[in-house]
Amino acid sequence: MDALPFDITYLNLFTTLFVLALVGSLLLRYWLASRQIRHVAWNRHQVPTAFAPYISQQAHEKAAAYTMARNQMDLWQGTYSAAIVIGWTLLGGLAALNYQIHHLIEHPFWQQLALIAAFFLINGALELPVSWYATFRLEERFGFNKSTQGLWWADVFKSTLMTAVIGLPLAALYLWLMERAGSLWWLWAWGVWVAFALLMMVLYPSVIAPLFNKFQPLQDSQLTERVQALMQRCGFRAKGLFVMDGSRRSAHANAYFTGLGSSKRVVFFDTLLSKLDTDEVEAVLAHELGHFHHRHIIKRMVLMFGLSLAGFALLGWLYNQVWFYTGLGVMPNLMSPNAALALILFLLVVPQFVFFLSPLLASLSRRDEYQADAYAVQQTAAKPLATALLKLYEDNASTLTPDPVYVKFYYSHPPASSRLARMGMA
Repeated sequence: MDALPFDITYLNLFTTLFVLALVGSLLLRYWLASRQIRHVAWNRHQVPTAFAPYISQQAHEKAAAYTMARNQMDLWQGTYSAAIVIGWTLLGGLAALNYQIHHLIEHPFWQQLALIAAFFLINGALELPVSWYATFRLEERFGFNKSTQGLWWADVFKSTLMTAVIGLPLAALYLWLMERAGSLWWLWAWGVWVAFALLMMVLYPSVIAPLFNKFQPLQDSQLTERVQALMQRCGFRAKGLFVMDGSRRSAHANAYFTGLGSSKRVVFFDTLLSKLDTDEVEAVLAHELGHFHHRHIIKRMVLMFGLSLAGFALLGWLYNQVWFYTGLGVMPNLMSPNAALALILFLLVVPQFVFFLSPLLASLSRRDEYQADAYAVQQTAAKPLATALLKLYEDNASTLTPDPVYVKFYYSHPPASSRLARMGMA
């Protein structure tokens, strides 16, 4: 880090902005969740007229109860997460951890790598109770959880080990670039991140995903024939059609494409195939192919890479600003590098500001979903897609009556009523 004069004005301003962003985002989350809970509770006693022939009153009330429970959990989870961020920053948690590691390890590079490893290990442990509660209390209460304690802890262990094996070398490379690549280190670091993201898209289907789930080739010959004919009409090539044992962990259903280039796969949850007929599965897949046809995946990647470039450029500037550290309750190292501190603080602070972009990103995603629906209707028909969506909404206990403001801020997928209306089915 370059020696820069200490400016109390920037320090006070940045601390104030950080606190305002943190508190503002928390209050906004509270307001939105409260609106959603009230709106869903008010409409839980009657199925909307357009859905009455398809959704029972019991299913409608279950979806309302599940939605309210999830939003109530979001309220205290948001408070808990904000407390963790404050604990790491203004209350001195990261400063204390940095101090302890500097007294245990002498070499500057290993100090930094140890700081990153210790931070993520402790932070991950702090977040475990929330994940455990969501799985074994919330999801269990509504009949969605199929995981066991043993399987859940095995997933935690494998995820931690995989993060260490992949993340630590990547972190080490970032630390080296920040100290040795000159003033444009952030550009090199961004290039590494892009290459890593693309590599993971290639490796995930065949290397990483099988560590957590079993993938078997699709055995249904009739469905295979229909799917292959659909993909041929749409000009889509995949390496294979696979069924994933999603029922091991959850009753929720889904289907997705994964991979990049020649490694692309079509994956169906076994729960999806058990709930939908052949026409409906074909319609759901046509929707996913709509994303491919409209190049939504590529567009999202370009957007993600663009935003990440801006993020790395911002980090490159903040790295040399003393007030960035002191304004967050951390005194930068005087005799050793501060790359690890800068990375951790950036990861803690940026989400508090980026949260306010949620409505824009959600709006772009909903637009893509409408386009994918329209494409699916052209390739198959409106009715099977509509009935598939209704079954998935019912089985996943997705509310049919969300609060409109909550939708605009959070929903990456349009509400069922809007999607069916666009198809001419409601």
